[in-house]
Amino acid sequence: MKLWVLGSGSSGNAILLETASSRILVDAGFSPRVLKQRLAVAGVAPKSIEAVVVTHEHTDHAKGAAAAARKWGWTIVSTAGTRMMCPEWVEVKTILTPRKSAVVVGDFHLETVPVAHDANEPIAVIVTSIGEGARAGIVYDLGHVTETISRALDKLDILVIEANHDEAMLRAGPYPPSVQARIRGKFGHLSNTDAGKLAGGSIHSGLNNIVLAHLSEQNNTPRVALNTVGDSLRRGRFKGRLTAASQSNVIGPICVGPPSVSTPLAPVQLALGL
Repeated sequence: MKLWVLGSGSSGNAILLETASSRILVDAGFSPRVLKQRLAVAGVAPKSIEAVVVTHEHTDHAKGAAAAARKWGWTIVSTAGTRMMCPEWVEVKTILTPRKSAVVVGDFHLETVPVAHDANEPIAVIVTSIGEGARAGIVYDLGHVTETISRALDKLDILVIEANHDEAMLRAGPYPPSVQARIRGKFGHLSNTDAGKLAGGSIHSGLNNIVLAHLSEQNNTPRVALNTVGDSLRRGRFKGRLTAASQSNVIGPICVGPPSVSTPLAPVQLALGL
């Protein structure tokens, strides 16, 4: 299985997963025009995508879902709460799933997991290739970590996790107190420190890639996020690759599955997604 981050941040999020027989997106927070451009970087035709999983209704995750689904015949997978908040999905084929459930789309087994965020029934997604057994966890837009989320991140090959803000940069940044409170609240976004704790608790011998997603352009930088989360991972003896996703550039492909036995992994390989 391969994973591409087509872009991640407050201006748009989209993640491509593909196997030899299936392709899906998790979120479509860009216009169809931008999605087509970024899929072209990955060498993927939009019509080859079977479905888009929309984690919640906020614009930076759902903006292009309806138009792209109509244009290219995609199925939208979401919770009923998300569907209710997106009236533009009329006449688009939709699979509704409970917040904690499982759906099969092509070669993908999709496990949905509830997260704490100020949206209507938001979810994280655990994607498993049925044919290969490779597992990817995509967890962003959550204000705090629940036991349900911690348990779901078991035996992953790759983890895409939110590292939204640096606490000191948020306090000193341009946002008014009300917005700062929302971001660091229980239904806001994970800080670098919280991301490091959650990622650290997910370490096992098969986890060989962690991608930091949804970095704030005002209250974080890729290097700060990598250093903070990297410190936690070193303490947990993580021996894979840590990458910071970019808002404007595609990163990938990241191969999801056991690393080659001929390629030993060095402790915490840091990479900017630029």
